[in-house]
Amino acid sequence: MTESLVRRLGRFDAVLLTAGLWFLGKFVRFAFPPLFEQLAVVYDVSTAILGGAFSALLLVYAALQFPSGLLSDRLSPVVVIAVGSALSIGAALALSLDGPFVVLVGAMVVIGAGTGPLKTVGMQILSRTYPKQTGRVFGVFDTFGTLGGAVAPAAVVLFAGSPAVFGAGWRTTFLLAGLTGIGVTTAFVLRVPGRMPDESEESPGEDGTVPIREYGTLFREWRFSVFVLVTSLFSFAFNAALAFLPLYFTREAGLGPTTANLLYSSLFVVSFVQLLTGELSDRTGTLLVIALTVGLAAAGLGSVVLLTGVAGPLALGVAVVCFGLGAHGYRPVRGAYLMSVIPASVSGGSLGAVRTIQMLAGASAPALVGVLSETTGLQPAFTLLTAALVLATVLSALLWLADGD
Repeated sequence: MTESLVRRLGRFDAVLLTAGLWFLGKFVRFAFPPLFEQLAVVYDVSTAILGGAFSALLLVYAALQFPSGLLSDRLSPVVVIAVGSALSIGAALALSLDGPFVVLVGAMVVIGAGTGPLKTVGMQILSRTYPKQTGRVFGVFDTFGTLGGAVAPAAVVLFAGSPAVFGAGWRTTFLLAGLTGIGVTTAFVLRVPGRMPDESEESPGEDGTVPIREYGTLFREWRFSVFVLVTSLFSFAFNAALAFLPLYFTREAGLGPTTANLLYSSLFVVSFVQLLTGELSDRTGTLLVIALTVGLAAAGLGSVVLLTGVAGPLALGVAVVCFGLGAHGYRPVRGAYLMSVIPASVSGGSLGAVRTIQMLAGASAPALVGVLSETTGLQPAFTLLTAALVLATVLSALLWLADGD
């Protein structure tokens, strides 16, 4: 019985190792913002300069989506992720040593480049390795990533605020991340290739090379283009809400900072719903679950707007939980749908192109909402975000009806 259990668990080593790398990637990226105040003192620079360095990290990360996917189609997804992971590990270990400010900036940019392939190419690996369980494994994958981003601030507080722990201060965060990364990456390289199907069976041509123009073919299919619009609308609304929700609660709803932050935290507590919706999409179909989750997110955010000024923290908290359940629940199913409609021969580059588009939409949203907050107020801005989610819901429902999923 024990051997049978070990064998069954062993089938999922690929998802656990790939998700482990995604956890570490999100961890090292989101360890920087909580350190800004301390880094400003250590390096004698302004927070504006540190913010610019972090923006450079995110821009490099976004820019690597399509190139990393393209390389994984032409070379090997395992190699692409391993190289990216090695870059991140080197940068994290460099930060564990004392050095000038230029080393910090350089390490941040390298971390952006190294973590760039993790989501796009990781989804490609998992969809090939678990073709009948993509929803389930993407649920695990996205949950690990969410946890990595959530754990990072706590780790920073632990090591920065308690120098006695390992005796290395805030640099311990990156030292442990780098050392852990070495172990996980080594296991990933040794175990994952044997779990994937023979790539030669999926090669589109004699030399296995896909012409660049093939990556634009999918966008000529109206269903695919409409879904890209759906995921862009979602990213636009979610990123802006994520950035401004605490300020919305204090400025528009009149809540105190502690209550506002507590409600904001509830948005992340429900992220484990990704495990449920990913499993559900394997059983019922992806487009139906997408329409339901985006609709729930729209209802939650819309309720926040409607309840502002007429309800207390409890009702607003329920609305935030609904928004979180829908938003987090949607993410693994989005990936499962994309990998089901993208041919394996162009899966890396095509997914990278889609992620680039949705990330650009998401990156533009906070700036727009920031402008609206100064001109019309945050409540009208959040009404706009709700409208974007409602439109995404309608389009998702139309795709479900047209597809007969």
